[in-house]
Amino acid sequence: MSQERRYSFEFFPTKTDAGHEKLLNVARQLAGYNPDFFSCTYGAGGSTRDRTLNTVLQLDGEVKVPTAPHLSCVGDSKAELRQLLNTYKDAGIRRIVALRGDLPSGMGMASGELRYANELVEFIRDETGAHFHIEVAAYPEVHPQARSFEDDLHNFVRKAQAGADSAITQYFFSADCYFYFVERARKLGVEIPIVPGIMPITNYSKLARFSDACGAEIPRWIRKQLEAYGDDLASIQAFGEQVVTEMCERLLDGGAPGLHFYTLNQAEPSLAIWNNLKLPR
Repeated sequence: MSQERRYSFEFFPTKTDAGHEKLLNVARQLAGYNPDFFSCTYGAGGSTRDRTLNTVLQLDGEVKVPTAPHLSCVGDSKAELRQLLNTYKDAGIRRIVALRGDLPSGMGMASGELRYANELVEFIRDETGAHFHIEVAAYPEVHPQARSFEDDLHNFVRKAQAGADSAITQYFFSADCYFYFVERARKLGVEIPIVPGIMPITNYSKLARFSDACGAEIPRWIRKQLEAYGDDLASIQAFGEQVVTEMCERLLDGGAPGLHFYTLNQAEPSLAIWNNLKLPR
């Protein structure tokens, strides 16, 4: 859709038939906005991995929007990863989000043959050449398991050097942290596009729990205003829409190469921001 900027939406595979049908309905609605691609999250092993595969193939094949599966190396063997890559390649999938993945409970770092995302990027390149456009993750506010900002930044550089084509960030609510991260990455020679990940604000308690777990900072002034609304969901959503829209305006004005919306399988919150920004369709 966009030569200069790209816009995308992320989903998670559901555990129920009703949830899956809702996901497809949301995807069809978002498809009308001509995004550059969808992405779909991934769980290592068993049925979770199969749900990701099935959802990706359905979004790509039936909803007709190019869809990028998340692929994580933790807990999967090279043979399992190779099989998945071949399945996606045979289905015509051209983009992959390559991640280390969260460590399953009770598993040490030795689980799986690949330990880090840069190793997964190298593996995908070795196995499939230039077939896939490879996305990697970036953490403007530092990965929660990183020892320091500098360590995390150098981990990102290694992923870029391993053959990544572009990056999607963890969500954040401070444009300054994004611009600082990009500036530092550029000084270290990273030239790939770094697209901001955008999380609409719709429910404060859920957002606070999720943010605390993944290391995303909710600025104090935003927390205090959201807390003041209590159970008034309409006010929370209106305030959240305004705050995130204004941040996105600043990101785009500052040169961000697009936006990646974490939809949580809902259309309206992301589309409200999209329409406020008057993004192209």
